[in-house]
Amino acid sequence: MKRSLGYAVRARDWYREFREITLMCVVYNIKRSVKQ
Repeated sequence: MKRSLGYAVRARDWYREFREITLMCVVYNIKRSVKQ
């Protein structure tokens, strides 16, 4: 996941960081489901 979406989280605040990680997980899962 880190390879395809980037290693560092850009947000400074914890709630923005959490939202960004959640969105990254959602996008990653969508990409995986499309490939299958």
